[in-house]
Amino acid sequence: MSESHESRPAQAGPWVLDTREIGQRAGASRSYQRNAPAPAGFGLDMIKVPEGEPVVLDLLAESVVEGVLVSGTASARVAGECVRCLDPVSDEVEVEVRELFAYPDSATDASTDDDEVERVVDDLIDLEPVVRDAMLLSLPSAPVCSPDCQGLCSGCGVKWAELAPEHTHETIDPRWAALQERFGGSEEEK
Repeated sequence: MSESHESRPAQAGPWVLDTREIGQRAGASRSYQRNAPAPAGFGLDMIKVPEGEPVVLDLLAESVVEGVLVSGTASARVAGECVRCLDPVSDEVEVEVRELFAYPDSATDASTDDDEVERVVDDLIDLEPVVRDAMLLSLPSAPVCSPDCQGLCSGCGVKWAELAPEHTHETIDPRWAALQERFGGSEEEK
C-alpha cells in the first residue's frame, strides 16, 4: 500500500464504516441506516447542504473479492439562493451511491492510481468524499426559485415580478448625452 493511504487518518464516526463488522468473506453483507452531519462546504457556491444538516444514509456494504462494495442512497435538505433574484431556495436531494473500496494489497489496489478507486484504510471506509461527490454532481450549478423567475431589474435592482409591466429606465445614448444637457428634452423629442 502506498504511503498516502497509510498517512490519511480514518476516524470512527457517522461517516465511517468499520469493515470488520462485515468480514472479508466474499458475499457477506450488512445494511447501514444512519444520519451523518454535513461538514462545512458540502455543496456549491449558490446551493449546498447546510453545515450540520443530517445527511440520511441508507446503504448496503457487501464484501467482494477485491474489497467492499457500498451501494444505496444518501439524501439531505439543500439550501441556497436563486441566481436570478437572490431569493432563498430550498429543496431535497437524493443520490444513488455505488462505490468499490479496495482492500489493501488487493489486485485492484495494486493496479489503480490513488485517485481511481477508494481504499479500505485500517479496516475503515470513509463515506464522506463519495457521498459529497455524488451530491455535488446532482446539484444545479444555477439554482432558481422557479423556472419562470425573471430576476432583478438591472436599473434599480427590484424583482421584475414586483414591478409594473410598463416599468422602464430611460437610457440615453452617450453620444447624445452632451446635446441633451445643452439643449434639454429627451432623445425621442429630437
